Amino acid sequence: MISRRDFLGAAIALARVKPRDPVMDARVKDRARDDDFASQNGARGFSRAPAVEIQRECDGPFCRLRVVNRGKTPIRLDDLVVLDQPIVFPATGTALYGEGFQMLSQTGGTMAAPVDYGQYTDAKHYRIPAADRVPSYYGLLTLTPFGGDTHAYAFTSCARFSGRFQIRDSAVQAIVDCEGLTIEPGGSWPLEELMVASGSDRSALLNQVAARLAKNHKVARPFRGRGRGDAPSTPPTGWCSWYCFGPNVTAQQVLDNLDVIAKAMPSLKYIQIDDGYQPAMGDWLETGAAFGGSVRTVLAEIRRRGFQPAIWVAPFIAEEQSHLFERHPDWFIKDDHGQPLRSDRVTFGGWRRGPWYAIDGTHRGARAHLEHVFRTMRREWGCTYFKLDATFWGAMHGGRLHDRRATRIDAYRRGMQAIGRGAGDGFLLGCNHPIWPSIGVIHGSRSSNDIKRSWDRIASTARQNLSRNWQNGWLWWNDPDAVVLAADVTNALTDADCQFHATAIYATGGMVLSGDDLTKIPDARAAMLRKLLPPTGIAAEFTDETLTVGVVKLPGARMICLFNWDDRSDTVTFDVPQPSTITDYWTDESLGRRKGTVAIVLPPRTARLLKAV
Repeated sequence: MISRRDFLGAAIALARVKPRDPVMDARVKDRARDDDFASQNGARGFSRAPAVEIQRECDGPFCRLRVVNRGKTPIRLDDLVVLDQPIVFPATGTALYGEGFQMLSQTGGTMAAPVDYGQYTDAKHYRIPAADRVPSYYGLLTLTPFGGDTHAYAFTSCARFSGRFQIRDSAVQAIVDCEGLTIEPGGSWPLEELMVASGSDRSALLNQVAARLAKNHKVARPFRGRGRGDAPSTPPTGWCSWYCFGPNVTAQQVLDNLDVIAKAMPSLKYIQIDDGYQPAMGDWLETGAAFGGSVRTVLAEIRRRGFQPAIWVAPFIAEEQSHLFERHPDWFIKDDHGQPLRSDRVTFGGWRRGPWYAIDGTHRGARAHLEHVFRTMRREWGCTYFKLDATFWGAMHGGRLHDRRATRIDAYRRGMQAIGRGAGDGFLLGCNHPIWPSIGVIHGSRSSNDIKRSWDRIASTARQNLSRNWQNGWLWWNDPDAVVLAADVTNALTDADCQFHATAIYATGGMVLSGDDLTKIPDARAAMLRKLLPPTGIAAEFTDETLTVGVVKLPGARMICLFNWDDRSDTVTFDVPQPSTITDYWTDESLGRRKGTVAIVLPPRTARLLKAV
């Protein structure tokens, strides 16, 4: 673990500001060494920006940071580099994991060859600016040299500013994005807390990150709400209309599936109507003609049958033809000319009925609107679960906010807090959301891309979900997306595909929502779905970043999750510390009494879930 002295020696601030009169230009471009500082502390340095001081209060691996303007002139701050620590291990063979700003972006691979876990990246798809186009990792970066300790770098708070990490010139840099805001003479801002630590147990380090984030954002473990009513003490279960009916869902299709669930799968508690019920993006309290019935009538029937009504909403977006946008253009993030900023000018324009415009959470009228929508849905419609999609746009970059002193993190969190006030004791699931800014304002967090009925998507979403296991139960309940076990019109899954998919869902310890048309699911696949219920709430801990062997530690049992991600057979070994009877969870096949190291041959693209008691 890095010492306090080393932390201070490595944390040297660079203020980069935009030269705009009458604001003082304190931008520092050169990389000249601060010789006195470097000689005393053995650290690399940047030339300090005039009048900008970074104050540090460190406690073990944690350091609280504050920026102060000691000068007599306002200073516009852009990036603050608060850590510049040399890397002393080779790039080749050092495993890398980095989080993204938004849900769909994660990076693995090695320092020498980073690999995007999905195609919707921060840099390429969402076009989030990064200095000099250097790869950026938001919130968390881990580096694990072959055979060595894991080095963890994390921002353990996200109250106002986004923090990211970059690897540049054989050093890790931690950067706080101040978004060009102006700090007045004598002004002082708290920044986000930074953690730098190392150790041989990667899972323990990630748990330490999670515990500190939970503490700083006042999140209880297991997650039970944020002071406005308790969230479920176990991960939610239910059914989602999107993966069988998409945006063309009808009232009758929802009711037909409700019939099956009530008779055969009553453990699926929440019945969620997804995208497609509304006439336009933004007009969430209206019903589109294509739905074939009143949303409120369907929700009332769900309640009458003893289930919980759930609904999809994309609260921060609106299309140009929506009533919301036509009536209240002043509620949206603006461009440099004071007009509503069309999202495709600065980022991804939206996947349906775009380009979208983004609600400005710093506008009082917009917050009142968000609170009204969710209060209506909770109190009048009876919804107890809200899938909040496209919330990234609430933290959209490149625009101007109504409150010029606010950051986009401020805007997003204020908007989410308004939603929380309206939703009352309802469950809030974040989807396509900014990950770190969502801590403390949601109950559930989608942890992967959308699932599809294909091997490639099953494998990629499994890797994304399992890489975020450390968040489950600490920050929220992870949502690994829907369980899809039945064929659709274009794709069919093999038994091996389904077992891999189900094992990965089990290993997350998170939420379980069926995405199949349950009126058509085969009996064997329905039986597999039932075995996922109820979810354990306990995520598997993996031995390393390969995600080959994971263990779910249940009271009285150890569930061993084995994965072969490759196109060829592999022999996987795992430890059984105490004499135990091993059975296959899916087939009930007995593997006998075992102790010590056990070897299992896994065919290509397969997984097994074993129970040791």
